[in-house]
Amino acid sequence: MSDIQAASGRYTTVARDHRTELDIKRSRFITVLRRTETEDEARGLIAELRREFHDARHHCSAFVLGPGREVQRSSDDGEPSGTAGIPMLEALTKRETFDGASDLSDITAVTVRYFGGILLGAGGLVRAYSESVSSALSSASLLRRRRMQLCAVPASHAAAGRLENDLRSAGYTVRGTEYGDGGAVITVALPDIPGAAGDFQDHLAALTAGDTSAELIATEWIDL
Repeated sequence: MSDIQAASGRYTTVARDHRTELDIKRSRFITVLRRTETEDEARGLIAELRREFHDARHHCSAFVLGPGREVQRSSDDGEPSGTAGIPMLEALTKRETFDGASDLSDITAVTVRYFGGILLGAGGLVRAYSESVSSALSSASLLRRRRMQLCAVPASHAAAGRLENDLRSAGYTVRGTEYGDGGAVITVALPDIPGAAGDFQDHLAALTAGDTSAELIATEWIDL
């Protein structure tokens, strides 16, 4: 991810597990994609597929982790050096997602190969492993994540329902409303960009005639 993309507070990941299979010169290439946020989760998928496909010759892998893609790892798992893991990793890191961005992260790809008896050569292996991951990404369901500021908006019980509806109608992301003895608290997620909190405070003041204001309580990554 470029510095500009990282600073934008957005990245893309896979929404759910996805599996595809290609037959290339009699070799079977089974690729599994999974959303993973830690190295332990990534290596857990690799171990899981080693058990499932215990009779396969190769279980090659690549993963990219972190909002800024800080962690990138790959493994050829017995294939000639540089012919499997790196092409798989490049298929992940160079993949264009929404709006032409190359911003995939928190994703692990594992390609299991059953050798079909025909040698592919180094170039053939590079193309096969790259194509396997690219093909899986083409049919996978992707989602965008965004870094958001969570704000707490206090309101009376009587006003909370109307205020929540007004905020939703204005396009704000309302995460929920909690009701307690002293009143209600509406949690709103705002983009973590300059000016967003100030604009929200102004809009909130206009909606409530200045009766309430928002308090920043956290910043976190949220699935859009």
